[in-house]
Amino acid sequence: MTYDKLIPSGAHHDKAKHRKDKQPKDKYLKNKHAKGKQVNESVLSHAHNIDLNELVTASTLAMKGRGAVSNSSNRYDSESMVKIDDGWTAEVASTSVQTKLIPAPSKTIISSNSSPDISFSKSINPYRGCEHGCIYCYARPTHAFWDMSPGLDFETNIFVKANAAEMLEQTLNKPGYQCEPICIGANTDPYQPCERTERVTRGVLEVMQKHRHPFSIITKSDLMLRDIEIYEEMARDKLCSVAVSLTTLSNETKRKLEPRTASPAARLRLIEQLSLAGVPVTVLAAPMIPAVNDHEMEAILASAANAGAKYAEYIFLRLPLEIEMLFTEWLTEHYPGRAKHVMSIVRQSREGKSYQSGFHTRMKGRGVFADLLHQRFNIALRKLGLNEEYPKSELNTRAFQPANQQLQLF
Repeated sequence: MTYDKLIPSGAHHDKAKHRKDKQPKDKYLKNKHAKGKQVNESVLSHAHNIDLNELVTASTLAMKGRGAVSNSSNRYDSESMVKIDDGWTAEVASTSVQTKLIPAPSKTIISSNSSPDISFSKSINPYRGCEHGCIYCYARPTHAFWDMSPGLDFETNIFVKANAAEMLEQTLNKPGYQCEPICIGANTDPYQPCERTERVTRGVLEVMQKHRHPFSIITKSDLMLRDIEIYEEMARDKLCSVAVSLTTLSNETKRKLEPRTASPAARLRLIEQLSLAGVPVTVLAAPMIPAVNDHEMEAILASAANAGAKYAEYIFLRLPLEIEMLFTEWLTEHYPGRAKHVMSIVRQSREGKSYQSGFHTRMKGRGVFADLLHQRFNIALRKLGLNEEYPKSELNTRAFQPANQQLQLF
């Protein structure tokens, strides 16, 4: 059977104590919610020293409908847990973990960034945490700010910003507010399952529509079709664009990689319906994972183009902070025969590391495999006629109507 062993900070391995190469700096370490927290470097360094053979032997216990196979310690824990196999008896996997919705009223709702390699500087996330359970999700480490695990906690403890629409209304009505496009769902999916009942994203959209404020939005969910009348109406005045993430065309791969997302067929229908409604759609072939889904890149792009997508982007697998350990556990659970090969290519594409956080390289990687992936992407774009109007036409900011202008209309 397996049991959890508590390890004090810095005691994972002797190598971890004396490593000269430090974890690459990442924006998550600078988040305001992390102020005053001490980073436990051993939690992060353990992932660098992990023995894949040991993990394959001491198989973890995946839960149906969940992405992470553990609830590993976060980087601020003074002690961390490591699963140990004592070799005596087989452990029975837990059948499920219930999702918990946690009210999280916000004092502010629009986040800002100055990253030179993403296309927006303002964003709104109606939820923290995401029930979709995508194992590769770069937002997972943010759950550490709330003393929770980036593993199962991230996909089972969802913070709901129920007052998001109210806060957005107040922000847009402030004197001197400068209108620029806002990206909805930059971190976590705004149409994750709880949106069906909570309707936080719907409220945000209604405020955007009321004030004629331009926005873009990213999702993996066909629940977006519930609000298609808003997208169709806003698109007529170039006030919205949509990005649909399509990681695989295989239902089997999807169930392992992103268990509670819409099926590939449902996402293609979403692209088709949005395109027919006149909404500009970008397909995100992301992330591309060596020896897991990278062979599907051309087929993903072709299927999306046939469904009506006009633009495309891709991102190479990113493994910042705790995600490296979580992803490695996931690999050894679902693809034990190729886990070493996958991580070898990842490190070849990150100059020997599992992740590099530097601008302009973190999204695409470097090296032979990364260059070949980039070439394949560009060839597919030319064949399919995608990105022909690239760069995309800018969203319209001139139609914005703050409250004082709306009152003047009457």
